[in-house]
Amino acid sequence: MSLTPLIPARQAALEAVTPAAPESVPLLLAHGRFLASAVSAARSLPGCDNSAMDGWALRAEETRGVNRDRPARLRIVDTVYAGAPALRTLQPGEAARVFTGAPIPPGADAVVRQEAARAEEDGHVSIFITVPPGHDIRRAGEEVVAGTALFPAGQCVDSHVLGVLASMGAATALVRPAPRVAVLATGDELISPGTPALPYQVYESNLILMAALAQEAGAQVVATERARDDDAELRAAITALATKVDVLVTTGGASVGDKDRVKRVLAELGARFFVDGVALKPGKPVAVARLGDLAVVVLPGNPGAATVAFDQLGRPLLLRLQGVHEERRRLRVRLSEGRHKQAGLTYLITATVESREGGGLPWARLRPQGAGQIFQNVGAEGFAILAPGRADFAEGDEVDLELFDRPRYVAVEE
Repeated sequence: MSLTPLIPARQAALEAVTPAAPESVPLLLAHGRFLASAVSAARSLPGCDNSAMDGWALRAEETRGVNRDRPARLRIVDTVYAGAPALRTLQPGEAARVFTGAPIPPGADAVVRQEAARAEEDGHVSIFITVPPGHDIRRAGEEVVAGTALFPAGQCVDSHVLGVLASMGAATALVRPAPRVAVLATGDELISPGTPALPYQVYESNLILMAALAQEAGAQVVATERARDDDAELRAAITALATKVDVLVTTGGASVGDKDRVKRVLAELGARFFVDGVALKPGKPVAVARLGDLAVVVLPGNPGAATVAFDQLGRPLLLRLQGVHEERRRLRVRLSEGRHKQAGLTYLITATVESREGGGLPWARLRPQGAGQIFQNVGAEGFAILAPGRADFAEGDEVDLELFDRPRYVAVEE
């Protein structure tokens, strides 16, 4: 098998798909999706000068020099609530009762919070503190001015973005649709969770694992199925699923053994392969193909290898369908232990980050690693990248660590 280096393989895999056409959906349905176009502020926030406190709107100059022994006495002429307009302009010697969020009446330029004042029975309010102009007033446009760029195309619509869009009066958002995905696990050794297993049998975990990873990449998983290592059964399953989804993710049967049939069946069905084998460990047999309108990501059956291969090729493919590519943060770290590797391959080893006495670069604590292992990924913070071109890495050697948290999404050029 001729292996493609990791970065060119990822670029080639992305050629198998193009971003889906955008759709306008109700705000809540946009949660977790990606904006298809930039969004600007439709209005200023706040929309008008308003009170930051429950209290009294007045002229700041009329509080100069006052205290509890010498309060300012102002006539109460209005009460203003949030969501209602002020009914009159304040004149000298007048004040208006205001509540948080209430518009500031014309003529007023400050607010005295209610704890620093006392309403009197004769229709006046006594003010006990001096305040400057603008005190406890939220100015119109203080947070954002109408027309300001808010979010770029490719912005992930999380709960906070939804809140901003709603505050602008938006009822819908223009987003890319979630790719429809099916997961097909293959292998005669597999049995369903919940049934008794003999020692040589394997519970099928990849269906759940890959479906969850696809959902985390924004996909809608519409089918999960199993098939034996049989050409006719594989052909029937792939053909049936191809009519239901945009992307098919297969696990198992990806290598060159007697029972590794998935690539062979895809080729017989007329699939075009964009990637077939990557200089990557774990995950070397991964492939990406196109069968008519269907994109197919062929993953190895070992859960550890399937996870890495999906992360490096399947996840970017699903994100591209949604009009974005992902930029992950990287740290320069020292290895907690040495590793021997195949010089021509990129190794991705899950790790956690730790600091040690004396400062300097953080350390990547490598986790036990194996293509068939799955616990290595629980709680991992990122991949330590052992680059191609050398076979031996010693404890303390510097490498890059690709972090999983807080990625940045950027709109792709179409």
